[in-house]
Amino acid sequence: MSYGVAMINGFHTIIYSDDPEATRAFFRHVLEWPAVDVGGGWLIFKTRPSELGVHPTQGPDGEQWGAIPTHRSSLMCDDIAATVDELRAKGVDVTGEIVDEGFGLTTTIAVPGAGEMMLYEPRHALAYELDD
Repeated sequence: MSYGVAMINGFHTIIYSDDPEATRAFFRHVLEWPAVDVGGGWLIFKTRPSELGVHPTQGPDGEQWGAIPTHRSSLMCDDIAATVDELRAKGVDVTGEIVDEGFGLTTTIAVPGAGEMMLYEPRHALAYELDD
């Protein structure tokens, strides 16, 4: 069974980095994601299952939640405490405390050359588990 527009067959994420080699090394060697080299050291990583959420820029009373419409990528895990411990053991800078945000437990990690990225353990139904 298929869903959506038949011609769309994937979701590609781009991370802009001040140090692409360090960022690529993080995903390849720390997170151990497989990659293909599409030429000149440009790596495209195989990612885990993904999902897409659309969040409002304003709250129910019109208060501004975000300055402008934007995009954000997050890493998901099954057990945030164990994942944080494993990442710290690999030298990753976990830059935030684990916080219960309602939708899940979150923290932030430093991605070399690319700023911070949210890591979270979802507490909601997972869209990537839906049947196609």
